[in-house]
Amino acid sequence: MDWNRTDGAGNKVAIAVVRVPAKVHVTDSRYGGPILINPGGPGGSGVARVLRAGKQLQTVVDSGVAPEEASYDSSETYFDIIGFDPRGINNTTPTISCFPNSFSRQSWITQADAEGMLGSSDVSFNWNWRRARALAEGCSKELAKPLYGNEPLGEHVNTAPVARDMVEIIERHAEWREAEGEKEQDELDRNTGFDPDQPIIVRTKWNQGIEKLQYWGFSYGTLLGATFAAMYPDKVHRVVLDGVVDADSYYYGYWDSNLWDSDEIYMKFFEYCFEAGPDLCPFHDPQGSAAMRITYETLLTKIWNNPLAIPGNEERGPEIITWTDVKIITKTALYQPLGYFYILAELLADLTRGDGSKFAAFKQGERTCSGCPLQECQEAGPYSRECMITDWDGVDASSAVLCTDGIFLGDIDEEGFKEYWQTLKNQSHAMGDYWARTRLSCVGWNNTAKWRHPGPFAGNTSHPILWISNTLDTVTPIRNGQKMKDQFPGSVLLEQNCQGHCSFTAPSICTAKAVRSYFQTGALPPPNTLCEADVKPFFNDTPPFRTLETSDVELLDALIVASKNFMD
Repeated sequence: MDWNRTDGAGNKVAIAVVRVPAKVHVTDSRYGGPILINPGGPGGSGVARVLRAGKQLQTVVDSGVAPEEASYDSSETYFDIIGFDPRGINNTTPTISCFPNSFSRQSWITQADAEGMLGSSDVSFNWNWRRARALAEGCSKELAKPLYGNEPLGEHVNTAPVARDMVEIIERHAEWREAEGEKEQDELDRNTGFDPDQPIIVRTKWNQGIEKLQYWGFSYGTLLGATFAAMYPDKVHRVVLDGVVDADSYYYGYWDSNLWDSDEIYMKFFEYCFEAGPDLCPFHDPQGSAAMRITYETLLTKIWNNPLAIPGNEERGPEIITWTDVKIITKTALYQPLGYFYILAELLADLTRGDGSKFAAFKQGERTCSGCPLQECQEAGPYSRECMITDWDGVDASSAVLCTDGIFLGDIDEEGFKEYWQTLKNQSHAMGDYWARTRLSCVGWNNTAKWRHPGPFAGNTSHPILWISNTLDTVTPIRNGQKMKDQFPGSVLLEQNCQGHCSFTAPSICTAKAVRSYFQTGALPPPNTLCEADVKPFFNDTPPFRTLETSDVELLDALIVASKNFMD
């Protein structure tokens, strides 16, 4: 658990890892090694994401030539895709939990749903402030308890130890690679006679202590990747950082520079809806995008004052549609326009007619159900693995990581937080209320990291980094990518001309080919490269397959599936 212990004692962390095997054997000359994946968060499960979208990620990074069609002396390369759960996350043990069992956790979430988010009522601040303190104080206290000795989990779940864990993952993978190579070479020597050159041994050799990282990180995963690059610049081989977090702001700031582009995406919803027309956008208004925005704002005000009561029917129970509900689905749509702009339009259209039945069905469909604690939970006791939900969403772990990383986040009183909240609302009408809860979750947090990287978050890496930013990103604006690129000399920022969070929010063959080329050869795209998206909100059911080459069709198909499965 503590990488800086020298006595060999102390607790252990068991990092959960899953691998999509390369399309060639590890001893094949075309084998490219492992690419580690982090989907973001903090709190996102790399294991879960690779199980859902690992094959599609592999399609992007692998050669476009199938292994059976590529000669053994070719430069075509094929990779393992490795997902791992960082410390405290999901399948990794010990696991972060702020609740003694899944039932108490769901009760807390249901209560929050009923009370509403910041801005949802005249008393929303009082409710949310006190709820946040109760959760943070209790959770950090629980994580401060020693585990099987004198090492609390809460001191060791920040980002720097995870970067060190990544070193261990690539070293252990290399150890396995060498063992596989020795077995293969021995068998070959027995069958064909001893080869003094030992080619398999040579190419599978474990270079102890100097193995290098191949990595693709999204959102928070870019912060993890940048931290790794700053701590171990000589271990960078191929690193793609997609949806870029400003590392300096994350560690030493106040989460007040994320929303610069959010309202522009909000405006794009109305523009795209008008462009799509009534057949493709249910919320369409022939008077134009400005009229649609007025309708939306009027609807919000109406629901803020008078939530919509929806009676139950034969398929679901009764429901109340609130201001918070509309703001949350709007937030989700701004993160993922391709998947949610149409859903948002459909739900808004029904609400404007006074019909919330579709919204009620959607709202209830989003909930995860857990019953009373099972016998296994009761026997194992509170906070045990047996008492945790299986449908991991990372909420508990997110606060534990970011509040321990961000040393100033919880250092604020009620009046100071109200000023901060107003600052966010001034930045983004659409996202300010929602985003304020990120910092709010750290109010009352008491854990500190035992070991952190002090910075700077910059460096001359052994191979340059490829950064990717969308033209308009919901919470990681392109200015972050420009700033971080400059802190790692030689690296390049690729801009994808779309809206939403991270490049997978809008599949782009151009971006995918740049990523593939980088992993295949190490080549970076030219500076100031701008890639267009190939699929657009409200028009995403008719991608231009007939105009594409066969290899591009396969690539676009993988991107569309990844967009649905990876970013959910």
